[in-house]
Amino acid sequence: MITVLCGGVGAARILRALELVVDPRDVTGVINTGDDTTLHGLAISPDIDTIVYTLAGAIDPTRGWGLVDETWTAMDALARYEAVRPSGSAAAPRWFNLGDRDLATHFYRTARLTEGATLAQVTAEIAQAWSVRERLVPMTNDRVSTLVHLGDGTTVSFQEYFVKLRHSVPVSGVTFDGAVAATLEPSASAAIEGADVLVIAPSNPIVSIGPIRALPGVDDLLARRRERTVAISPIVAGAALKGPADRMLTELGFEASVAGVARLYAPIASVLVIDPADADLAGEVEAAGMRAVVTPSIMSSPEVSAELVRRTLAATR
Repeated sequence: MITVLCGGVGAARILRALELVVDPRDVTGVINTGDDTTLHGLAISPDIDTIVYTLAGAIDPTRGWGLVDETWTAMDALARYEAVRPSGSAAAPRWFNLGDRDLATHFYRTARLTEGATLAQVTAEIAQAWSVRERLVPMTNDRVSTLVHLGDGTTVSFQEYFVKLRHSVPVSGVTFDGAVAATLEPSASAAIEGADVLVIAPSNPIVSIGPIRALPGVDDLLARRRERTVAISPIVAGAALKGPADRMLTELGFEASVAGVARLYAPIASVLVIDPADADLAGEVEAAGMRAVVTPSIMSSPEVSAELVRRTLAATR
């Protein structure tokens, strides 16, 4: 069994790449829910939905999120109410786009959670509805919220930072509200314990993998499986392929390089997969306590993706 710690587009792509090499039914994705939010009264799980839509072949390939050929009639119609919205009201926000067909997923999730279903149960139902063969599990059924502390002293939710502010403002810190009291989802715990290979997806180490690690006992659990755990660097040649991971690392006092990633992951993973663009830093990765495996890591074609998966899965044997 293969278990992948997941967050965002990088996780969606590596899960899709795994399908080229292994039976998807042997793969479990443990998904970050720290960026979950509530808008228009709806429960929204962006990382879960991005992964589901990607594995279903329905993701918008240009944006990397949402559904392909989406329409935006509902969001456009909200403009009518902006002129009458009282000062201080958060009603009818349009900074976070929800496509018309995407809304159906949030309607379903919200209704099922209101009925008392757990997020794990609802996620399994949504994945089944989209004919996803992998087992997808939220990191927790409890509410954990990633909070981003900005350089000007204000604090915003992750989605406000990432979408509303377009991750263009300096960050001074990141915290995970509710993590201390939350519990790792039981099937996620079993998937980590029972995995033949644990893969840390090429996701943002701070805000995609960080919330999972913030749950009580998770780092200890991963440390016990360290020799079976391999991480794929989300940083190539000093830059993130997508999103603000490189800037976040620098702003929070880490190094935006594969060596910096290795220092973050060394306590929980024994191997770091790095791109040939960073081959000259393999020694620094080793000095940080991880074995470096050099192979093309930018999933630019099915052939490259499949070879990346093969090298990743073989790395701990």
